[in-house]
Amino acid sequence: MIWFGEFSPEKLNNRPKNHLGGLLDIQFTAVGEDSLTASMPVDERTHQPAGILHGGASVVLAETLGSVAASMCIDPERFQAVGLEINANHLRPVKSGRVTGICKPLHIGAKTQVWEIKIYDERGKMNCISRLTVAIIQKIK
Repeated sequence: MIWFGEFSPEKLNNRPKNHLGGLLDIQFTAVGEDSLTASMPVDERTHQPAGILHGGASVVLAETLGSVAASMCIDPERFQAVGLEINANHLRPVKSGRVTGICKPLHIGAKTQVWEIKIYDERGKMNCISRLTVAIIQKIK
């Protein structure tokens, strides 16, 4: 297992909700040995004007997953993970339901981490693939 401590979806979902992930109702659904999964609704909160999932909402799901996963791999008393770069390819539109992101590491180093996030619609079709790079820095007190 790659995680620094014990984590569960319930523990992750009990974090404060006063942030963008909370506003979009991102819910963690699974913690694997080397993966983290979360879902997000596709509704009026996450639509773009044409009535489909906004690409920026997909990026919020991807960055939320990658940032939380990165934080789960480090000592939170000493370090924090901060985003350096994110990219996303939007592959197909989604009109409704929920999308689910699965995050896995590509690189976990002492100073940087790289995470791949694949996002799927309810039919299991990939609608977005993203890569997030984070820096591991001394905790800001």
